[in-house]
Amino acid sequence: MEKKKLHLVPVIILVVFEAIAVTLWLTKHNIFYLFNFSYIGISLALGIFLFERKYKHARRVVQLLIGLYMLVYLGLISRENMQIEGFWYYLFNGVFEAATIHYAVAKIFGPLLFGRGWCGYACWTAMVLDFLPFKTPLRPRKNIGWIRYVTFASSLVFVSALFLAGVENMERIMFISFIAGNVIYYGTGIGLAFAFKDNRAFCKYVCPVTVFLKPASYFSLFRIKCDKDKCVNCGKCKKVCPMDVDVTDNSRKRKNGTECILCMECVKNCPKKAL
Repeated sequence: MEKKKLHLVPVIILVVFEAIAVTLWLTKHNIFYLFNFSYIGISLALGIFLFERKYKHARRVVQLLIGLYMLVYLGLISRENMQIEGFWYYLFNGVFEAATIHYAVAKIFGPLLFGRGWCGYACWTAMVLDFLPFKTPLRPRKNIGWIRYVTFASSLVFVSALFLAGVENMERIMFISFIAGNVIYYGTGIGLAFAFKDNRAFCKYVCPVTVFLKPASYFSLFRIKCDKDKCVNCGKCKKVCPMDVDVTDNSRKRKNGTECILCMECVKNCPKKAL
């Protein structure tokens, strides 16, 4: 990512999220949206600002600020299912609230701007997995990414079955599924991390949300780019990338290009400042 553009990112992110916050506040007549998206925008801008100041835990600060807010406040206290099942639930109800807005901004249309930045800076599952010891993959990437489509379809079938069966107390069931889903995700993610020696194994192979994230990420405005004149092909960027992205290739068809979570590990570790 070019240095001049990087300096503008905190401002752009803050402006975009403030625009969303004000728009939803005025159209939905609910001040919660002003607080919610302002908080997320400020947290993201703060993290990028800290990164520019070379604070090594900048991303983790944002990850905890947003991840804990969504898990604890929105999920456990406000009892909103922010997992993919909650998205299907609100979508089937024809309600543009909570999870549907969240998915539209962060996981469906948002990636056109910031790619899979959600995975690197806001996901409460990855927030926990990133504390595990395998920050750099110790084994080759497996060809089992198809599992994410199974979990994606399973979530859709689960919620569809509840609606078709006319189950009562759906909101309570959604809250229970939120808690159960998190337990399953954390358990699976930790198990895979130790099995594959890779903190991000869950993100690569199982997470159903990536089915939304990957297509738009291909067209992402903010991308890591390589200055070929400075690059010496040392391979260090590939070694430290948690998602196995070939950032030395500037084409949109680069290896694992739609997997980049903008963690900036490649940028921080490039000895020639070519990224």
